[in-house]
Amino acid sequence: MRFPLGWLLFNRWLWITIFSMSAIAIGPFFVLSLILALPQELRGIAIIMLIFGWSIAAGYKDWVIARRQEEKMMKFQTSENYHEENFR
Repeated sequence: MRFPLGWLLFNRWLWITIFSMSAIAIGPFFVLSLILALPQELRGIAIIMLIFGWSIAAGYKDWVIARRQEEKMMKFQTSENYHEENFR
């Protein structure tokens, strides 16, 4: 008997998605368990470093989004000016 959706099991993107979602779901538990396994003195340092790294990543993400929006506005303004100057 053939499996009707057998082709789906051989789809590369399906497995990439499954492994990525598993890593996103399970990864924080491993990080938390590693932090809890540290000695008391190092736990505070590890938590501060985690918060510091997280804030840098969030700031960088916001900066990239703002830059992309600025580029979109520049493209829109130049194309708008082009039409105004050439069709007067």
